[in-house]
Amino acid sequence: MGYDSKAKTISFLVALLGFLLIWTNSPIANLAASKHTQEPSPSTVRIKLEPVLSGLSSPLYITNAHDGANRLFILEQAGRIRVLQPGAGSTSVFLDISSKLISGGEQGLLGLAFHPQFSTNRRFFVDYTRRSDGATVIAEYRASASNPNIADTGETILLTIAQPFSNHNGGMVEFGPDGYLYIGMGDGGSANDPGNRAQNTQQLLGKILRIDVDQPDGAQPYSSPVTNPYFGADPGRDEIFAIGLRNPWRFSFDRANGDLYVGDVGQNAWEEVDIVTLGGNYGWRVMEANHCTNLGPASCGAPGFTPAIAEYGHTGGRCSITGGYVYRGSKGSLPLGSYVYGDYCTGEIFLLEGGAQSLLLDTNLAISSFGEDEDGEIYVVNLNGTVSRIGNADPVSTTPQLNSAVVRKRATGRVIDPVSVKENGKKFEIVASGEGFASGAVITVNGVESITAAGSTPGRELTARLGRDTLSAPGTLSVIVQNPDGTRSNTIVIQVVAAL
Repeated sequence: MGYDSKAKTISFLVALLGFLLIWTNSPIANLAASKHTQEPSPSTVRIKLEPVLSGLSSPLYITNAHDGANRLFILEQAGRIRVLQPGAGSTSVFLDISSKLISGGEQGLLGLAFHPQFSTNRRFFVDYTRRSDGATVIAEYRASASNPNIADTGETILLTIAQPFSNHNGGMVEFGPDGYLYIGMGDGGSANDPGNRAQNTQQLLGKILRIDVDQPDGAQPYSSPVTNPYFGADPGRDEIFAIGLRNPWRFSFDRANGDLYVGDVGQNAWEEVDIVTLGGNYGWRVMEANHCTNLGPASCGAPGFTPAIAEYGHTGGRCSITGGYVYRGSKGSLPLGSYVYGDYCTGEIFLLEGGAQSLLLDTNLAISSFGEDEDGEIYVVNLNGTVSRIGNADPVSTTPQLNSAVVRKRATGRVIDPVSVKENGKKFEIVASGEGFASGAVITVNGVESITAAGSTPGRELTARLGRDTLSAPGTLSVIVQNPDGTRSNTIVIQVVAAL
């Protein structure tokens, strides 16, 4: 899987030391040393890990169904998905497909993604390695219509991708803000991509794929978006979104702007974070992060490679990046908009903020994944059986940012524009949208605190009822969001005109 089966053992360190003795005298090392290296420095942010679960069997991922139920779903490598109810201390089995897959090393049940309309269509998707031959399978399942905490066992296979070796399977699946399913595929394994698959657009290995699971293509249960870079007559597979990845074990989308952050596991020297965009080429096997490998076949100076936004070397036992998430929660656990990720081999948790990497916490965990709950809080998954939630030992005071405010009719939800004088303001409400709205935040209108409730997007939307006389005369509505700690947002002013 993402950590390339590199365990924290003495034998690993001895082997690594031997490699480094050779590496430091090689031409590749001299070239790499000439590049700027961003090494994480100690962070000024102090975090704590709050225990959530223990006793799991090789957990690889945690996620939510974004259906308002606030459940968490945990993948176990052997083929089980477990569900954790809000406030519970133990899980139940949601789905068990262990009979379908081969598990161990970098194989097993590797990914899980819930359809954006899961609350109504009950569809979710998994990525696993098939028992018979180790091939990657992308398959669809559905939650039971009678019990949302159990999945039906009927399977629809969307895509099967042969794997030439047992390692570098990728495994992440996630829906993007465009509604398409994104799939992370490793380069097929062995070492140094012997088949040059990551640069070969006729192969799906070493890529980020993007497919439309809502539009079948004839007998094929999915289609490829026409905007994919190699769609149609262009040479290359229709499913490809981006190329040149070695093993994109974990990736995520920034909730605020849709940026796709990928932690791409390196070979022997460098780990990298990429922001992956449509049609991008991220260099492997020609480049490892921002460093030339001399593996060819293209020149390292060839145009078209997109550099990593962050990288770190294999120092101090570091060897395998575990991609994480941009923090968009409301509890101030991390600086808003910062990216958290880690290293599987050392258990270190890093923060990327303003282009600078820092070390948040050095743990003894085998970090197989990070995950998000519905509120945007971030979790750490330990392969050795535990799940923790990231909290801040010194909670960050998050200043709310107000991006928009509209008035709408409560009975219908229709937005009123322009806003005109109304006899009874109680029939209307104001909806504030932005970022950093903490639990318990309120809307004030012209300095008066309104009866406020969370909107459809926790931490980013609030709704407040207006008073009877709020719209009784022409004028202005000065709208502010205030968090419980007293921090206040910027002001948005809404004009109230005479009755139309």
